[in-house]
Amino acid sequence: MKIEYHPAVEEELRQIIKYYNQRVPNLGTSFLSDFDQQIAIIAANPEIWAAISADIRCSLLKRFPHASSPFA
Repeated sequence: MKIEYHPAVEEELRQIIKYYNQRVPNLGTSFLSDFDQQIAIIAANPEIWAAISADIRCSLLKRFPHASSPFA
């Protein structure tokens, strides 16, 4: 499966990593690792995630309670 990111994802990831690193050293790196692992899982099983619109599905990270609206 081809993964496509919205153009704002890169900046949002930078901000999230900075946020976590300010709280605990290297926690942002752990977030990015979990994020990358979740993307791989999503790519392997794209249909199992909850649909929030016709072509958008939602998958949350267990360890990091961050969610963004794809409609923002």
